[in-house]
Amino acid sequence: MHIILAREPEGTFAVRALGGELTVPGALPATELAEHAARWERQLRPRWVFTSVEHDYPALLDGGVRVRRCHDLALAEALLLANEERGEQSRTLAAAFARARGLDPPAEAAPAGHDDHDQPALFDPRGSGLPPGVTVADAAELVFTEQCGRIERAAHPQRLRLLIAAESASALAAAEMSVDGLPWRADIHDKLLTELLGDRVPAGQRPRRLAELADRVQAAFGSRPVNPDHPGSVVRAFGRAGVQLPSARAHVLREVAHPAVAPLLEYKELARLHSAHGWAWLDAWVHGDRFRPVYVVGGVVSGRWASRGGAALQIPRTLRVCVRADPGWKLVVADAAQLEPRVLAALAGDRTLAEVAASADLYDSLAEVMFAGARSDAAAGQDDRQKAKIAMLSAMYGGTAGEAASLLALLRQRFPAAVSYVEHAALAGERGQLVRSRLGRTSPPPSAAWRALTGGAGNEEGARRASRDWGRFTRNFVVQASAADWTAVLLASLRGRLPAPAHLVFFQHDEVIVHSPDHLAEQVRDCLAESVREATERVFGAACPVRFPMTATVVDCYADAK
Repeated sequence: MHIILAREPEGTFAVRALGGELTVPGALPATELAEHAARWERQLRPRWVFTSVEHDYPALLDGGVRVRRCHDLALAEALLLANEERGEQSRTLAAAFARARGLDPPAEAAPAGHDDHDQPALFDPRGSGLPPGVTVADAAELVFTEQCGRIERAAHPQRLRLLIAAESASALAAAEMSVDGLPWRADIHDKLLTELLGDRVPAGQRPRRLAELADRVQAAFGSRPVNPDHPGSVVRAFGRAGVQLPSARAHVLREVAHPAVAPLLEYKELARLHSAHGWAWLDAWVHGDRFRPVYVVGGVVSGRWASRGGAALQIPRTLRVCVRADPGWKLVVADAAQLEPRVLAALAGDRTLAEVAASADLYDSLAEVMFAGARSDAAAGQDDRQKAKIAMLSAMYGGTAGEAASLLALLRQRFPAAVSYVEHAALAGERGQLVRSRLGRTSPPPSAAWRALTGGAGNEEGARRASRDWGRFTRNFVVQASAADWTAVLLASLRGRLPAPAHLVFFQHDEVIVHSPDHLAEQVRDCLAESVREATERVFGAACPVRFPMTATVVDCYADAK
């Protein structure tokens, strides 16, 4: 049974049942919705249909209701349009409704306060944009029915159906994590900032330690003013000292012998902490010892998550000491080791690489195969491991600088199926073709400017460069997007298996954190192992020989998990 939950422009919720009977007391205000939804969830166990989980699910969460499964029309529409090579079309509910009726989508106005890079949501709470007499619930029902038909007509309907279900479950998890929050000790964060930077100062002023380092940088360069926050000022200062630099980036500075380098590097690190995760961040994002960011499912074109403010996916290692379980609880932390190379082995069906992936440290085993018989001591072995890593990353990202080209050639000899897989994806991109992940995520088409450049005459070098660049994008897309497929299924499986009251509190590309009562921590570890097995089997098939190790660590503090 499916239950459509649609928020109408006036703020009430319309509920409509598909495939079953449901008595609904008219339009429901948010204050009454939770009571009914809880009963339906308990008695009927439906699959909910949301116009957008991000917009509609919080009304249930605020009332203490969590649902088992759903279909997110917004996420599904984006995935389907891309899969059908119509990814440039509007994803609003009004546009989807028009397409379902065989009409031209209505003109679209940019939402107030948004820039040109924002993607319009499928449901815009300012107004539905639907034709007169058509409610959001009417449109949602037609769009859902039409989406189901489009899934069945896809080249691989079973895979696409799994992708949309997993992506929708991911949206539920993301909304729940925002509500629950990541346990975060604000007092420890404040103490750490004070120890590293000095006492808090008014906005616009440098804390004591940054001021001291700025003075040291200035002294190292002499009397001419130098602003360590301004890269151009730093580059000019080095130029006056006889050192020509292409930029003021840390990796460039580390190669320079000058007394300003050490304080400047320390300044850059602490200034980054102060600006990105300092006291202002603490005030804005941590309340009640919980960090509550807003996650954006599929916010990156490859399917990876993004976050809306708070830099949720970039918690500095320094601040992991702030992430601590509540008394009587534990953090169960796990990440998938070297996920993308293992995904490539599964995609390509490369048996030799699959055997390498049986090791917990894939790069070490890769080095043994690539440089068989050449190792003489531990130091040489570590160097070989680094070279093997460079070779694999070059295969997946298209790197050719330095020794990457020769290492990639050696990798191609040892693992022809794996390297051929990504090189075919790169060639497709160079020709302007689309590529797809294992479950059907589809790369965006190159821009009109790209096609004009590569299809015209007169700038052959520019055309070749543009083709190679887009080929590097599609080369990596097939791997990274397939990794996003795997992690989406993993997340959906884990969310459904966790014993209450254990719950997900963090997810980042290939890493999860579960907040669990002490006595359930080992059960959570077992759930994670089962979810890894299920994700691998459902995405790559029961016969997939590739191992995806994801060892869980039970800790009190996130910093202790690494």
